[in-house]
Amino acid sequence: MQAVIVLEDGSRFPGKGFGAMGMQVGEVVFNTSMTGYQELLTDPSYHRQIVVSTVPHVGNVGVNSDDPESEKIWVAGFAVRSISPVVSNWRSQATLDEYLRKQNVIGITEVETRALVRHLRTRGVMRGVIAHGEMADDTQLLLWEAQRWSGMDNLDLAKEVTCQAPYVWEEPIDPAWYSDTTTSGMRGHIVAYDFGIKHNIMRLLTARGFRVTVVPATTTAAETMSMNPDGVFLSNGPGDPAAVTYAIDAIREMLGQVPMFGICLGHQLMGLALGGQTHKLLFGHRGGNQPVRDPESGKVTITVHNHGFEVTAGSLPDDVTVTRVNLNDGCIEGLRCDRLKAFSVQYHPEAAPGSHDALDLFDDFVALVESVHARS
Repeated sequence: MQAVIVLEDGSRFPGKGFGAMGMQVGEVVFNTSMTGYQELLTDPSYHRQIVVSTVPHVGNVGVNSDDPESEKIWVAGFAVRSISPVVSNWRSQATLDEYLRKQNVIGITEVETRALVRHLRTRGVMRGVIAHGEMADDTQLLLWEAQRWSGMDNLDLAKEVTCQAPYVWEEPIDPAWYSDTTTSGMRGHIVAYDFGIKHNIMRLLTARGFRVTVVPATTTAAETMSMNPDGVFLSNGPGDPAAVTYAIDAIREMLGQVPMFGICLGHQLMGLALGGQTHKLLFGHRGGNQPVRDPESGKVTITVHNHGFEVTAGSLPDDVTVTRVNLNDGCIEGLRCDRLKAFSVQYHPEAAPGSHDALDLFDDFVALVESVHARS
């Protein structure tokens, strides 16, 4: 049945629908990862976003119960050039079409994704609507729906994706996918803020000997410190970081009291808590092939990204060091403040999917926690 994506500027990209019927509004973005569409769909950082895959053929390995990065699909819609009519993988338990239908998520195939991505790269990500069914014919209605949505600016989405109460994470990593990662000893207690946390982050923290307590995004500094953490982790998540004021306040209060590591939204929130500013990128970084450089060593790492905002260059205090920069556009990709025992990266060292090149950042967190407690 007919389906369409209509952007706020009136551009129309027709195709054929799969997954659920209906209409959904969101920010239309693109992802350049070659694999891992199930992990992508279940990443809470994509909440309220219609994701366009640049891979021309999607769905050939189906879906399974092991690969999701959260408890549900979070994307507002999924656009592909071609969905595979055949599923062939020993781990597959359902088709991509069935997966989206079961969770009431709209998909569109046979859409000109290359033209759509080029349009977004030129004009920037936009508000848009994905529709599947009879409503796809009403371009004026869909345009009106796209234009009346507020968009991502000033939108706090962490409260919509976070857990409702603290819990302890115990699931380990699968050793088939990693080597020389698991430790047999207990290294301390980490409180992980859930702004939209991915499962693989918690697996990798657990594998390094940490007892991991996951807490809601709105947890105060006093509540966290009462748990006597040896370290605090700030997770990825969706929305505008500047709108998550309660988390910025909590982070600012904890900085210097406990070792801290942040990624993605957690990196942006740490930057704001340190006194910096953030702004929205034209089309963001989303994919598993982004090169970042360490200015001190010159080392280049291929990394996994999913963000539309960045910490603004020149807005940080003098004692905050920029530890990584993006080789494509010079975007700040990492921060460190030795005085406050804190560091962060904009990208995803846990991958899922993508390169394992940055896994050593979890080891850096281990080293920071152990060095602080060795001195205490």
